[in-house]
Amino acid sequence: MIPILRPDLWGGMASLLHLAAATAAACVAFWIVRQRRVSGLPHPGATVAALATAALWSLAMAVSGAGSVVAVIALALRNLADLALLRALFASDGRDASVAPVRPVVLVLAGVALLQPIAAVLSARAHEALFADVGTVLALLGVVGALVLLHNLYAGADAAARHGLRWPTVALALLWCFDLNLYTVAWVAHGWPREVAALHGVVDIAFALALLVGAAQRGEPLLLRPSRTVTFHSLSLLLIGAYLLVMVAVAQWLADAGGDYARWLQYGFLLVAASGAVLALPSRRGRTWLRVMLAKHMFQHRYDYRAEWLRFTRTMGRAGADAPPLHERAIRALADITASPAGLLLVLGEDGDLVLAARWQWPEVEVPPRALSAAVVAYLEAHDFIVDLGQATYAGPDLPGWLRADPRGWAMVPLLHYERLVGAVVLARPPQERRLDWEDFDLLRVAGQQCASYLAEQAGAQALAEAARFDDFNRRIAFVMHDIKNLASQFGLLAHNAERHAENPAFRADMLVTLRASADKLSALTARLSRYGGGVVERIGPVVLVPLVETALARHPVRVIVRDACTVAGNAPAIEQVLLHLVQNAIDASPPETPIFVAISAAAPWAQIEVIDQGHGMSPDFIRTRLFRPFDSSKPGGFGIGACEARDLVRAMHGRLEVESREGIGTRFVIRLPLATDNRSAEAA
Repeated sequence: MIPILRPDLWGGMASLLHLAAATAAACVAFWIVRQRRVSGLPHPGATVAALATAALWSLAMAVSGAGSVVAVIALALRNLADLALLRALFASDGRDASVAPVRPVVLVLAGVALLQPIAAVLSARAHEALFADVGTVLALLGVVGALVLLHNLYAGADAAARHGLRWPTVALALLWCFDLNLYTVAWVAHGWPREVAALHGVVDIAFALALLVGAAQRGEPLLLRPSRTVTFHSLSLLLIGAYLLVMVAVAQWLADAGGDYARWLQYGFLLVAASGAVLALPSRRGRTWLRVMLAKHMFQHRYDYRAEWLRFTRTMGRAGADAPPLHERAIRALADITASPAGLLLVLGEDGDLVLAARWQWPEVEVPPRALSAAVVAYLEAHDFIVDLGQATYAGPDLPGWLRADPRGWAMVPLLHYERLVGAVVLARPPQERRLDWEDFDLLRVAGQQCASYLAEQAGAQALAEAARFDDFNRRIAFVMHDIKNLASQFGLLAHNAERHAENPAFRADMLVTLRASADKLSALTARLSRYGGGVVERIGPVVLVPLVETALARHPVRVIVRDACTVAGNAPAIEQVLLHLVQNAIDASPPETPIFVAISAAAPWAQIEVIDQGHGMSPDFIRTRLFRPFDSSKPGGFGIGACEARDLVRAMHGRLEVESREGIGTRFVIRLPLATDNRSAEAA
């Protein structure tokens, strides 16, 4: 059986509550006394007296109980102090003189308060119920009269006076309203309601706290505005408490009405209810639903802007070795605002389109190399439009199929920096389904602009770092120039000596050796410099791809798959150099004896060469930030120029170099070159 509170427990609970109330009243009174100037209360002295007598009465109730002489006398003193506080509140704005009946009524109520202990003592000595009923009636008369005066006090005050009267009026109203219900129950039941009276300590604590709030406001109104976090947790605790009460009530009913199977029904219900609570409490959907309901029905605005901005700043500014990359933090900072569980970051590519830069908790979506077209980018940049993927409000160019088809897609937020689009964040649908409204749009738009500034700042820092690398490279070129100068000096010295010793056979032999060594040094130096050139193509003409590719890759472990024989407008040495760069990278990235595939195909107006490996792959962040960046290599001792030069050479031939890669799966480079036509051939000639 589930135990319930027995009657003998009410006395212990009442003592504990009264002891807590005595402590609260004494502490508040001591705090007010210590304050040199308390502008929040009209009459601090009367307030301290009311708190002191409340503490004395609560202590007497905790020690000796309601029927003791000490408690009765303390109650009379408390009632008189409360009436004195009420009289002082009337005197705070001079209405004790203008409202004539106030003083006689207060005197009558004071007399009633003095008669109550007499009736209580007579009832205890004579054991007559009549005296107890008389005491209850006197208490009811005193409470009703006090409430009438309290109503007149606050209702008749002007707006300026109500500021100081608010919290003392609340404190007295709490106390006397509870006493009214307590004595009414005692009169109807012809006995003292111990269960109700045990809760008097809670009211006394609230009485002390209300006076503390009034004393602490220092002339400024205290408006209770709980944050969303406090409200959410408070309501959650209330719901949990209500759920537990319902569990106890149903279990008790099953125990009483279950018959022979009472215990089975009771414990079976508890098992099911407890299991349901354990499964429901951690639910993200349930928490999201509760937050949405709170924001919709309890607050003027959906978002707590202070909390949202602090969280956004902490997420974007997170640093350290364990911090995620900036692009992933940007996704999460926007996703946390709308409780989205995942997201994608698209950044501006070199051709004016948007490409995938990072993903957060959304690995299954397939994003093509060109995620969004340049036309969509121009529309988003011109209109600063947040796309609601679930509504037909978007009127720009057609969105790609992968974005429309994915059921998790919910919203796309453009990232604008000085009216220039630097990227966009695609947010996944939150667990609790809802429509985006004006407040979502406003906050996401501002947060998107802030994200864009972070991304632009990082891009600027990377550009400065790259310029510093070029400076370092230029300094290294100075050493190369020094070697060339030395070679030139050797040639000059050799020519000068040849004028005098040209007929000497030994000199001629040494001269040939020197010339051969110098020529080898110069050829090696020239080869190094040309290998790291700027991707300049001197001449473009028709190039037949299949024999060129087969010849260039004859000595490499590569399988050439010929799909279409085609002729492109390009430069044979440049194409060969691009292929060697990409194939060597594929070999370095693949395990030993793993085949590398090269496929050739044509679809007007392009021909394409695909280099496919099954290596360790690359992340989107590496492809975007490091793959084509010069002097940044993942290989020990590498120059980091091969991929950059390959892309520059392809562009010089009016083509495009694209890359698709998945970590742990492999990489696919696609070289797109224009097919050769008569016009292009004539133009090249």
